[in-house]
Amino acid sequence: MSVLKRKLYKKILEHRPRIAKILKEHGDEVIAEVTASQVIGGMRGIKSLLTDISYLDPDEGIRYRGYTLPEVLEKLPKPEGAEMPYVEGLYHLLLTGEIPTQEEVEEIIIDFNNRRMIPNYVWDVIDSFPSESHPMAILSAAVMSLQRESHFNVKYHEGISKMDYWSSTYEDATNLLAKMPLIGAYIYNKLYHPENGHRYPKPTCDLGGNFAYMMGKDKPYDDVARMYFIIHADHESGNVSAHTGHLVASSLSDIYYATSAMINGLAGPLHGLANQEVLRWLQGLKEQMGGEVPTEEEMKKYVWDTLNSGQVIPGYGHAVLRKTDPRYTVQREFCLKHLPDDPIFKYVDALYNVVPDILREHGKAKNPWPNVDAQSGVVQWHYGVKEYDFYTVLFSIGRAFGVLSNIVWDRALGFPLERPKSITTEMLEKMVGIKK
Repeated sequence: MSVLKRKLYKKILEHRPRIAKILKEHGDEVIAEVTASQVIGGMRGIKSLLTDISYLDPDEGIRYRGYTLPEVLEKLPKPEGAEMPYVEGLYHLLLTGEIPTQEEVEEIIIDFNNRRMIPNYVWDVIDSFPSESHPMAILSAAVMSLQRESHFNVKYHEGISKMDYWSSTYEDATNLLAKMPLIGAYIYNKLYHPENGHRYPKPTCDLGGNFAYMMGKDKPYDDVARMYFIIHADHESGNVSAHTGHLVASSLSDIYYATSAMINGLAGPLHGLANQEVLRWLQGLKEQMGGEVPTEEEMKKYVWDTLNSGQVIPGYGHAVLRKTDPRYTVQREFCLKHLPDDPIFKYVDALYNVVPDILREHGKAKNPWPNVDAQSGVVQWHYGVKEYDFYTVLFSIGRAFGVLSNIVWDRALGFPLERPKSITTEMLEKMVGIKK
């Protein structure tokens, strides 16, 4: 058993009594009310999921195991000479709640490297897709094809105890996380850059460094990869991708079924595709301005014209956050350091200086501040990843770390099949006092 898995098991044994105590002594206590608008509006804001992996604070943004994003980036160990931490260290944090040491991260890197061998049939599945296929469809199918490798599936049919479900789930999760960057890079090269060939990872490199190498990108794209995967790793359990993975796994479908479903949820334009929509809008703005960075007054006019025409400013606003998304801030600081003169970043910067005040004056946005999508596509474009459709594959690799960590803990704590109750429109009308 690896050092990480032993530490995780110790944490599980400590945590199980807390859940048992809540159920036994406080199981009937009411913790939230549900309004009619929440029933109709996609269950938004209903407190009905439990996760210790992350929490979305309206004022501070995402917290991983209680740590704010700036704290995570500061405290996690980094490769020598790198600005961004090891993604492998984040996995340790998400699973255990503890900041790993350099030695613990190096042990995880070795473990990941030993798990990343991909069966030839997976490459065959990817190669069987037409060249015009969407990369998210290919990624979903490639992950699904790995289902035959599931340790959990084998152990379940052997009749293992429910208390041990977490162990084989951990093995599946760690195996898949080690493989997903290789699959993602292969899809990228197959669809867009066949001249790169099939690049195999370097034997001693970390996940971020290897992903950049397999993508054919020079430094500092290794830091871009680390940053991107870390900031997208989780966002509570209620967002579409995280919730879909949790929901499917609650039926005791294995990690591969659950992750493929997560990817499919992330592919929607209201979720993971938002970053490419922002970039497309920015490039349309750049074209309309003739490539010239507008003055502040010109930018204000453009924003007001957009709002008055009934459109929104993409990349601004958030369902929960009430301040600037710290994921945006991390990327903005990276851009100010590494690409301050990038033409598209100049538009992002100009928007940041005028949009919040306009949205406040406009009065319809609860949160006038930029979210993660306002910046992320710009960074990828600058470093040569100009294929919009691929951005959500990058999102998927990062999001898998949080979702799979959650599923391991779901199994460890014995969470049941998820099954909310539905009502009819007539029943809801009666509940709110509407008479026919």
